[in-house]
Amino acid sequence: MSRQTVRFGLIGFGLFGAHHARSIAQTPDSELAAIAVKSPASQQAARAAYSGVDVVGDYRRLLDRPDIDVVSVVVPNRWHFEVARDVLLAGKHLLLEKPMALSVGDCDELVRLAESRGLLLAVGHELRLSSLWGGVRRLIDQGAIGRPQYALVELSRFPYRQGSEGWRWDIQRVGSWVLEEPIHFFDLARWYLEPCGEPLRVLARANSRHAEHPELTDNFTAVVDFPGGSWAVVSQTLAAFGHHQTAKIAGTEGAIWAWWSAADARSDKSSFGLQYGLGQQIQQVTLDKPAGELLELADEIAAVAECVRTGAAPPCTGRDGRWSVQLCLAAEQSVREGRPIPFERH
Repeated sequence: MSRQTVRFGLIGFGLFGAHHARSIAQTPDSELAAIAVKSPASQQAARAAYSGVDVVGDYRRLLDRPDIDVVSVVVPNRWHFEVARDVLLAGKHLLLEKPMALSVGDCDELVRLAESRGLLLAVGHELRLSSLWGGVRRLIDQGAIGRPQYALVELSRFPYRQGSEGWRWDIQRVGSWVLEEPIHFFDLARWYLEPCGEPLRVLARANSRHAEHPELTDNFTAVVDFPGGSWAVVSQTLAAFGHHQTAKIAGTEGAIWAWWSAADARSDKSSFGLQYGLGQQIQQVTLDKPAGELLELADEIAAVAECVRTGAAPPCTGRDGRWSVQLCLAAEQSVREGRPIPFERH
């Protein structure tokens, strides 16, 4: 029996949208059927790159097509909820880039819509698919460090680029910088400490090196408490160089250390590693393939296509994506108010 070809629609064709298009086009048994993008220049670029693919300016025309199974939404953050809601109302499965929305209430609405209509809602936390960052979770599941008690997920990198029409430096369009990358690290920390239960409260601090943009936080750290006395630290600085990410997970029987380092998150020239142990007993883990953002995106596209075929849950569900948004927004509230924020308030 031949495998079902999963037909993708893509909304958005900026820098990362173009990466989505490439991953979809290269995934076996998947087809890039249509691209919707507002900018005439981006429409021209999409037609040049994918001559046999329908390119439209209004994404609603894409949603009207009965032959599209799943839609990948890669638009600026402020439009995530509106576009994602329209996708689900059109009866299409959905792969939604993080953050899934800019408020917990909007996340709840997307989860409700997807569940009530029996539709797949996958959120783009592609690090879960990584041979490296996913390898950390596999070690935890195998009991390599006993019961996890502490997690540190940290990034040091160069400042953000402006983005198309400067959207990443516009608080009204980006929502917040905590929702840009720290949201990935909140997702990993919660995933790694899942055996401990759901987060209880968060305390965070942040500052900016730009006096004219204090709302855009270059340096950010949050401490998330979990049941049983466990906690996680999520930290980022944008006032550095290169792209250097680390995860350290300690448990009752040892610790895991994972790292990835390159000039840029999408570089194909990186160094990385994964090891675990206690004291002098250290085990090096040989990864089955390299780690990197674009490799993980390709794996995410393939996983979502398989979920469309089989009805299985995606690697990161809408409820997971909601938690990530909730963690970020609570952390920002903690920065503003200077106190821990318990999650029952959200």
